[in-house]
Amino acid sequence: MKKDIRKIVKNGAGTYSISIPKDLMKELRFKERQKVVVKKHGKGILIEDWKE
Repeated sequence: MKKDIRKIVKNGAGTYSISIPKDLMKELRFKERQKVVVKKHGKGILIEDWKE
């Protein structure tokens, strides 16, 4: 689906952003400014909730 296609945007020196669809945020119960862990997973990435 076209709504699942996102662009990678460069924010500054060495940082990039990808927007996450609103319905996916709701399904995963992620909140704005929530800390997450980003890991390489094969040829993709895995985003998980950050636990102290």
